Amino acid sequence: MAANNNPTTEVLAGLVERVTFHNEDNGFCVLRVKARGKREPITVVGHAAVISAGEFIQASGEWNNDRTHGVQFRARFLKTMPPTTTEGIEKYLGSGMIRGIGPAYARKLVRAFGSQVFDVIEVEPHRLREVAGIGPKRADGIATGWAEQRAIREIMIFLHANGVGTSRAVRIYKTYGAGAIQVISEDPYRLARDIRGIGFKTADALAMKLGIEKTAMIRARAGISFALTEALDEGHCGLPRDDLLPLAVELLEIPGTIVLDALRLELDAGQVIADQVEGRDCVFLGGLYHAERSIADRLRILLRGSMPWKTIDAEKAIPWVEARTGLALADSQKTAIHAALRSKVMVITGGPGVGKTTLVNSILRILAAKNVRLLLCAPTGRAAKRMTETTGHEAKTIHRLLEINPKTGGFRKNEESPLNCDLLVVDETSMVDVVLMNSLLKAVADYTAVLFVGDIDQLPPVGPGQALADIIASGAVPVVKLTEVFRQAALSQIVQSAHRINSGQMPDLSAPRDATDFYFVEASGPDIAVKRLIELVKERIPRRFGFDPMRDIQVLCPMNRGGLGARSLNIELQRALNPRGDPKVEKFGMTFAIGDKVMQIENDYDKEVYNGDIGYVEAIDLELGEMMIAFDGRPVTYAFGELDQIVLAYATTIHKSQGSEYPAVVIPVTTQHYMMLQRNLLYTGVTRGKRLVILLGQKKAVAIAVKNVSGRRRWSKLREWLNPAGFSIPRLIGA
Repeated sequence: MAANNNPTTEVLAGLVERVTFHNEDNGFCVLRVKARGKREPITVVGHAAVISAGEFIQASGEWNNDRTHGVQFRARFLKTMPPTTTEGIEKYLGSGMIRGIGPAYARKLVRAFGSQVFDVIEVEPHRLREVAGIGPKRADGIATGWAEQRAIREIMIFLHANGVGTSRAVRIYKTYGAGAIQVISEDPYRLARDIRGIGFKTADALAMKLGIEKTAMIRARAGISFALTEALDEGHCGLPRDDLLPLAVELLEIPGTIVLDALRLELDAGQVIADQVEGRDCVFLGGLYHAERSIADRLRILLRGSMPWKTIDAEKAIPWVEARTGLALADSQKTAIHAALRSKVMVITGGPGVGKTTLVNSILRILAAKNVRLLLCAPTGRAAKRMTETTGHEAKTIHRLLEINPKTGGFRKNEESPLNCDLLVVDETSMVDVVLMNSLLKAVADYTAVLFVGDIDQLPPVGPGQALADIIASGAVPVVKLTEVFRQAALSQIVQSAHRINSGQMPDLSAPRDATDFYFVEASGPDIAVKRLIELVKERIPRRFGFDPMRDIQVLCPMNRGGLGARSLNIELQRALNPRGDPKVEKFGMTFAIGDKVMQIENDYDKEVYNGDIGYVEAIDLELGEMMIAFDGRPVTYAFGELDQIVLAYATTIHKSQGSEYPAVVIPVTTQHYMMLQRNLLYTGVTRGKRLVILLGQKKAVAIAVKNVSGRRRWSKLREWLNPAGFSIPRLIGA
């Protein structure tokens, strides 16, 4: 060890009395140790894959007088060994590592079996019943807990030794059981296929450590799915074969002949599927291919079915609902109501201010009066909450409606246990990817009618496919496209600007004479833009409009990267709006403090927190290694190792804002964002603001976005499944 060359390096050994802190992700730990030759317990700081009170450690390192925590021994090398003394064994068993054993039972077990207690638990667990208070159930639980702990411990040490973070060890154990190490050793790429949250790169790094060659066929086959998964991140369900092969060669850095052989094997195994889209040979991930086909099958079955309610006379229903709501419906809305009352499946689409909400509310009023059973849902919590407020009927997220099973990620509502309703209304459908759409339609009974509502001109889903766009383009389903902007909405410059952008015209960026809800603030370069953005959010908007900078104002960026990207702006805004001192926690490249505005960036079914949910940090416990975040007032606890699910949310991307509305929105738009400046991106960002929208940047950049309709096409087959004849003229109703 290099320690021998450093005269200040010391070696110590001792018993771990308490694990003050342990980060399972990187092994960092703070220990209180009863060291040989020391009268009082000392603090040892180091890294260990797993550590428990009662274990014996050997460590080498240096003494350090920390300004905050006092004298500590900083271990550069730390080795743990199971305890051998009865004192150590008692602490070890009583540390809470095994279900069913606390300090009291640990003391009883050591008194009964002494230093042989580990052998008794492992080899003769029936003897545990010799201890007072331990019956058959508790004895079985202790034996099972011991076996689990040993297996998890071995897995964690195995992964840690092979350069992989160990926070996924419990999930790996639950997936593969006690044979996990054998499974991983034989095919580490199974981790990427089988376990949520572990990707190809993590599995590939482990495979390299285990000695798997770069050109091995097992790696090449896994790489085919990896290449398609990379395409999935761009919204594709598959890729043209001519695009897939070079992409796989580039990602894997192996010869094309090996990739071609791997593709043949993957096709033979059914992991990927070959088909054509618009005459081009394509390759699809099996799951996405079957999901798109299933959506088409379910929609055809629903369209052929009979209506779940008796015939309703629209000529009588329309004046009735106008009298109840006090609103006069436009001719286009009346035409749409006629169609909705006799359509098994229908789409309502249109931009802001065109009366989608009024139309949906009128349809729901009429059907509710006829005792039609209604269910309402939306893809995000914010969208569902807004739907509840505007309709007066409870709306749920799609995940909650389908009753997500946190353990499996599957849904309890499905074809065998369908949703109990006559009409299902899905809002913000443009956000729903093909995987979720497939799960939703599987849970729709054959007799149920479905009404899809959404703005087709917004960004497509973050996930794969473009279900709503393909349904509309197929011409297989009746579509109501509302275009008339109503008088009250037309007074809003936000609405006017959004429609101008959507039609390819520049919004009015001149300085307004009177108070308005849409502004443009010039900033010639990124440095000036950052300074003005901070000033707007922290001072000018709150002072003039009364908005809370943390709760009401949302900065929406075209992209994550760059000086005006969400990542950089989050650091600047955090410094300006929440300059707190300790306690702070730094994880995964971010620093979090109490009061911070944060966002969940992946679905966590156990915590019932979903991608895009915004919360606020309420507490940080450095000793326990936990952070508590409130989502809509509901406290949720995260271990520090789970904070890769969380990002700061003072600024976020426009993509992440889909389905949400904010009182005030600030959108930086500069030529620095050139690669991302597209019409549907700017349109989506502007339509997120309810009462105030400010564009900040350069007029040239706004013009680039307005003109750019090139948005990358998505490779999907749903439209062709729905309309094999190839026609793509939507069955439009009303205007």
